[in-house]
Amino acid sequence: MKKTFLFASVVLMAVMSCTTGKMDQDNPFFAEWKTPFGVPPFDQIRNDHYLPAIDSGIALARAEMAAITASQEAPTFANTIVPYDRAGQLLNKVAYVFYSQTSANTNDTLESLQMEIAPKMSAFSDEVLLNAELFGIIRTIYENRASEQLNAEELFLLENLYKSFVRNGALLQGEDQEKLKKLNQELSVLTVRFSQNVLSETNGFKLVIDNEADLKGLPENVIANASELAEAEKMEGKWIFTTQKPSMLPFLQYAENRDLRKKLYDAYLNRCNNGNDNDNNKVMADIVRLRADRAKLLGYDTHADIVLETRMAKTPDNVLNLLNDLLERSLPVAARERDEMQKIIDAEGGNFKLATHDWWYYAEKLRKAKYDLDDTELRPYFSLDNARDGVFAVSNKLYGITFTRIDNIPLPHPDAQAFEVKEADGSHVGVLYMDFYPRESKRQGAWCGGYRDHKVIDGKEITPVVTIVGNFTPPAGDKPALLSMDDVLTLFHEFGHGLQALFSDNRYSSTTVAWDIVELPSQIMEHWATQPEVLAMYAKHYETGEVIPQELIEKIRNSSYFNTGFDNVEIMAASLLDMAYYSLEAPAEVNVQEFEKATMKKIGMIPEIEPRYRSTYFLHMISGYDAGYYVYTWAAVLDNDAFEAFKEKGIFDQATATSFRKNVLEKMGTMDAEQMYLNFRGREPEIGPLLRNRGLN
Repeated sequence: MKKTFLFASVVLMAVMSCTTGKMDQDNPFFAEWKTPFGVPPFDQIRNDHYLPAIDSGIALARAEMAAITASQEAPTFANTIVPYDRAGQLLNKVAYVFYSQTSANTNDTLESLQMEIAPKMSAFSDEVLLNAELFGIIRTIYENRASEQLNAEELFLLENLYKSFVRNGALLQGEDQEKLKKLNQELSVLTVRFSQNVLSETNGFKLVIDNEADLKGLPENVIANASELAEAEKMEGKWIFTTQKPSMLPFLQYAENRDLRKKLYDAYLNRCNNGNDNDNNKVMADIVRLRADRAKLLGYDTHADIVLETRMAKTPDNVLNLLNDLLERSLPVAARERDEMQKIIDAEGGNFKLATHDWWYYAEKLRKAKYDLDDTELRPYFSLDNARDGVFAVSNKLYGITFTRIDNIPLPHPDAQAFEVKEADGSHVGVLYMDFYPRESKRQGAWCGGYRDHKVIDGKEITPVVTIVGNFTPPAGDKPALLSMDDVLTLFHEFGHGLQALFSDNRYSSTTVAWDIVELPSQIMEHWATQPEVLAMYAKHYETGEVIPQELIEKIRNSSYFNTGFDNVEIMAASLLDMAYYSLEAPAEVNVQEFEKATMKKIGMIPEIEPRYRSTYFLHMISGYDAGYYVYTWAAVLDNDAFEAFKEKGIFDQATATSFRKNVLEKMGTMDAEQMYLNFRGREPEIGPLLRNRGLN
């Protein structure tokens, strides 16, 4: 999901006081963007533009805060909260571009700038949130809120703004405030370092194969991609595989050479755990320690207690109850899957026990044996362009929106595509970028971010600029990019986030999103991807145009419970590991490897499965999803229950789609999450659909 900043509005102005006149003329952040739809002029932005613009943005925002506190008027929502909400427009204009680019298109200079900018942003955030005079004014308005005629969005904004100041130390005094500032500074640097280490370690490993016999079992397109990677590295005649999942997973699924499968998977598992400059063991331990110290200073038992205060889950116990219940249901299923694969190994005369690096290989054999289905049968029907057009078509049938390719527009990277999103009546909704292929300048995984959020300023609607970023297998030779079923689900998932960002209907920049519900828009979209009538819309053979045959659709449906034990166990393990770290009370001194091992033993993890992410490269746990990786599971209860509403009346029922858009997608961050869901569903969510759909009932 997209990053959020202290302020979240955009302004178009020049700042002369903090830079030279020449710099102002050269720096595009100090000018109004005359690009189509006002998107960032990526082709004009240089690395040396960011820091002066950040410094100027901070200086301007500081002046805006001073103007609020200097006012002699009796404080009201209109003369205090609205100017606060509108402040920091330049700072956020820069920050949206900077942080999006450091995730998707970084370089050595930007990584160095990250380390310099992180403490600046942290210090300014503290300067605002620990400003006693500003907090006093906001507190007065909060305490007198009943006397102001505020609408529901304004009241929600005010209440959460006040509570945010409190959670961030506004009630601390003197020395304690200085301690908090120091903790925040250290954490800002450590979280950047952790992320940069993961990127460096991921880019640093390459499995180079020079013996063609070692490719036995691999599909033709996988071999072709590996050959192209080698050619790009000036290793013609060889093949390269990396720990990027589009490269690694097909190798683990199909390569017959067990030793090489182990070598590649071990490299993946041990990223940033190799005792080198990229080692994250101490970084992770320091982050856990500092967050626990920060929680204690703020008057909370643990970091998890702070994080969960504004969420649907409310308490760590509620999270653990859900995770442990599902883990208990999933472990026996995973054990059965393991035993079935061991039978295949034994039948083939393999004199070994199934190991973690074997799971994908024998799971693929098991899928073929039980369902007569393998990944290579499906990929020809899932070209990336067709899958993209499929999610466009689903969105059109649900919400009436259209997507028109924009060619003459600045792009965040040459690989990216741009689309104008319009309502059924032709009115503009926003701009959508899509950036699909792996590269060394891009972090792993898939996400949805933004270069501009929706808001209304002085009666003028500011429309969103959204970006969906992935790491899908690129085209190889004369073949287009062909996706696995998991890749297709990832595309639909991130597109759900994109729809929520495009449909946001907030008037103010300041929003408070309960992170438990943030994955509902994304995860519910995955349900459409495998519906038979939807598959018929987009799953077409890349060579012949043949629609996916009914026989394959039946196989997909019949195999819907395949590997569900593994899938559930690995995500529960990662979620419980995250909660274990952040449920520690200060002083929280951990040996990361020992703590992880002890946590897996405590939850009864079977040794053949590793958690989805291990501690030293668990990026979610560091930034954004700390004490929050559980939200994918919490939202799974919501999305399975919500999709039942569509199934009851038809998966493209317009009334249901309109209700989901109006009550959930448009309202995200502007009202209580539980009320949002109640307004859509008419009742509280039920866990039954999740259990049925995962074969856990």
